Amino acid sequence: MAYEYAIALTGGIATGKSTVASLMALGGVRVIDADTISHKLLDQHSSWVEDEFGAEFVSNSKVLRKKLGSLIFSNADAKTKLEQFLHPLIRKEIELQSSAQDRFKFPYLIDIPLFFENNSYPIDRSVVVYTSTKTQLERFMRRDGFTEEESLRRINSQMKIDEKRELSTWVIDNNQDLKHLQNECEVFIDKLKSIYKR
Repeated sequence: MAYEYAIALTGGIATGKSTVASLMALGGVRVIDADTISHKLLDQHSSWVEDEFGAEFVSNSKVLRKKLGSLIFSNADAKTKLEQFLHPLIRKEIELQSSAQDRFKFPYLIDIPLFFENNSYPIDRSVVVYTSTKTQLERFMRRDGFTEEESLRRINSQMKIDEKRELSTWVIDNNQDLKHLQNECEVFIDKLKSIYKR
């Protein structure tokens, strides 16, 4: 049965979710990554992307994700079209991987960026990687080199991070440095071990 031991790992753009996923994996927690699955599926269906959005979004059978992202975040119809095609494929693959993980009878994370927005997964527990909106914007501009206007457009396409914080079961704070984040992850892993006595 899928999702029985699953915990959704979520957050916002540039809140540090991928870093947390890596730190959790280093700490021995198993992680299913929806972004990795999404990237793989996009490339597998690059001909569909080319047919629907144009040849300029594909190079050597690989989808140019940054370029496609600029279109998706500025065009609601294109965003809907992509999501309607891609999300069922992502859900199917995550469900397969989740069923395999549930056999271990111990919690694992499913890294789902839009967990609360799409409400597509029957997962009861979640952990959100939290930063202030100001920190989120600064990190996103520094990381991806977008203008403030473009960065805000992308951040505002998601549910506000403070709302996600209120909805989540646990919170991992990432408002400080890497050492602080490592400690937050260690505390969370210890909580899981104490709850499930391992």
